[in-house]
Amino acid sequence: MNMKQWLRDQMELKKRRALPVLSFPCTQLMGITVRELVTSSENQAQGMAAVARRCPTAAAVSMMDLSVEAECFGAQIRFTDDEVPTVVGAVVSDPDQAEALQVPAVGADRTGIYVEAIGKTKELITDRPVLAGVIGPFSLAGRLMDMTEIMINCYEEPEMVHTVLDKAAQFITDYIRAYKEVGADGVVMAEPAAGLLSPSICEEFSTPYVRRIIDAVQTDDFIVVYHNCGNSVSLMPDQVVATGAAAYHFGNAIDLAEMLGKLPDDQLVMGNVDPVGAFFNGTPESVRADTRKVLEACSDHRNFLISSGCDIPPRSPWENIDAFFTAVEEFYQ
Repeated sequence: MNMKQWLRDQMELKKRRALPVLSFPCTQLMGITVRELVTSSENQAQGMAAVARRCPTAAAVSMMDLSVEAECFGAQIRFTDDEVPTVVGAVVSDPDQAEALQVPAVGADRTGIYVEAIGKTKELITDRPVLAGVIGPFSLAGRLMDMTEIMINCYEEPEMVHTVLDKAAQFITDYIRAYKEVGADGVVMAEPAAGLLSPSICEEFSTPYVRRIIDAVQTDDFIVVYHNCGNSVSLMPDQVVATGAAAYHFGNAIDLAEMLGKLPDDQLVMGNVDPVGAFFNGTPESVRADTRKVLEACSDHRNFLISSGCDIPPRSPWENIDAFFTAVEEFYQ
């Protein structure tokens, strides 16, 4: 599939399909735990297929599990039955540890499971693109160094941060290439930690590394969607565009209509119904109202596609998720 043409096609449709980051709620459809999902390629593939059967999404999107890559570098991961895995503690705390940090092989720990899952998913879902999920370089470095510490070290120990970023970018590039080899049509790269930075700091510590990865993997038939749900991303449209991503995805912390006005109108921009406030804590009625509000604010922009603002939490009621799709269908009718 020519994915860049697919992106252009989405902007020409009169009746558009939503593209939420909808993966973890598949556990409810399958009667399994989050732990069982993130440790099994078969469960992940079957879960993505179950969502695709139920929901008229524009594409199938894999888990936004931002612990997978850090685990390969030696980070400790907290697993529970009901929540997305999280990183505990830091791996790098001084320049010597940064220099000694080894770039792991793709396939280590759960990366092999996630790559295998996408290969299986491609056999199950044939009517729409399949997008894998990866973390961005600054967000990975923040999990390896601790987010508070990396923010300080951008000023106090910048060379140490660059050392870790270089190794993070190497690994993410290899990881994405493994997804390409099993047939993925693209990846959603989650770089939310960059949304905490000032534009100038983002320009030094995130954008060039994201660009390096994208330049190495993106082609006409394989795209990178840049996701940033930070509340400062609206201040850095130039830095976002400089990543070279084929499309963008933003969270509900920003005014998406305002952001659309700052970005090129020939690149798809997705977002940004609140995944927690609407999908998890809302009601079907409030979800429909929230979804319609975003649609009405943004649909004058031809490059807009409705989505969740981030990954929809595992225990979000399916009545709310269904209400989101109903609202989209009603709007475009």
